[in-house]
Amino acid sequence: MTTSSTPPAGRARPFFWEEAADDWRSACEAGRRPEFSEYVARSLRALREGVGREAGTVPAMCPAHRVSLRDDGLDRLPDRYVAEHCTLTLFGLHQHTASEPVHRPGVGLGTACLLLRRSEALTEAAVERRLIAAATAQDLHELVQHLQRLVPLLRQAGVGLDYTRLFRELTAWDGPDRNRVLRAWGLQYTDPGTADPTEVAADEEPDGRERAPYWVTFEPGSPDAGAELAALRSGTGREPGTVAAMWPFHRTRMVSEWRNRGSLTRDLAAEHTALTLFARHQQTHDRRMHVTGNSPGTAVGLIARKAITDSEGKAATAALERRFGHLLTSADADELAMHLRSFAPLLNRVGVGLDYDLLRTALRTWDDPRRPHAAGRFRQRWDRDYHSTVTASS
Repeated sequence: MTTSSTPPAGRARPFFWEEAADDWRSACEAGRRPEFSEYVARSLRALREGVGREAGTVPAMCPAHRVSLRDDGLDRLPDRYVAEHCTLTLFGLHQHTASEPVHRPGVGLGTACLLLRRSEALTEAAVERRLIAAATAQDLHELVQHLQRLVPLLRQAGVGLDYTRLFRELTAWDGPDRNRVLRAWGLQYTDPGTADPTEVAADEEPDGRERAPYWVTFEPGSPDAGAELAALRSGTGREPGTVAAMWPFHRTRMVSEWRNRGSLTRDLAAEHTALTLFARHQQTHDRRMHVTGNSPGTAVGLIARKAITDSEGKAATAALERRFGHLLTSADADELAMHLRSFAPLLNRVGVGLDYDLLRTALRTWDDPRRPHAAGRFRQRWDRDYHSTVTASS
């Protein structure tokens, strides 16, 4: 992990939090006592004066700003200047009384909360509650209020934060890039990687393989089952990785670079869709609706067999076959997900289970150009499963 504060091309001077970290390291390298210079210490006091104050109204903070203001006659401050003001005040709170620089390049907010959770300074539920509260903030002002309560906890646990990254995220918060910011936080926080085999959780494989999916470990009778399913249902129709309430239930693995960028991968999209489908399917049932081996063809075939015995069995079966045919001819994963969502209430009502491991794989590979024959194989198998299930003897 790099610790250099050299500004990139186009930026004449490092941000104040970068300068502060370099100031502290310079003292160490010179053999002096590891502490901040009087200039940095004085500036940190000024930053704390700005907490809760409007950007541009704290004269003592001016020397710490790097985003310049132009006299263009506009009353509204630039978004970058406001975001820098917020970042500076948060840094001032975080650095206050900390013995080492808290600006840590490469440590995003999700990673910082993961480290806070692992420090056991707070319970897992308490950390998740604070991170989710920040992630669901409606605007920058509300987000900063949540972060003002979070960064002192990071300081107490000795956890740093990349303030240059946070500055970019605060700048983007009220714009179209918020979803990427959210996805990065969620992916960082749910990162299953661990360097120490003794720290592997009970439901995680010691050799680095992914943890079992939520639908495999779900306990219908647990006290939290209803709330968990509600959290997953809230993600229906939402962009994968951006629904904070779902973050604790993701198991997708990906390389750190993709996590930090908030990349939307096929694996993440497939898991998101499978989780929301499972939640709609599972609700009201006291047994797990994930049933290994039950493809969509098998499940619809079981429904058709039940419909045959009803008074309108022939018409109901014909309608099912039409809907199933639309599912099989889905052009891409999004259309497949749409048809699967239409079957979820029916599967729930009749209590027929589905193999969600299989479903996730299908959603992942249906229109993957690297697997051009995947959709065809699923179509053939599911069609065969449907007909063999319908014609099987009861």
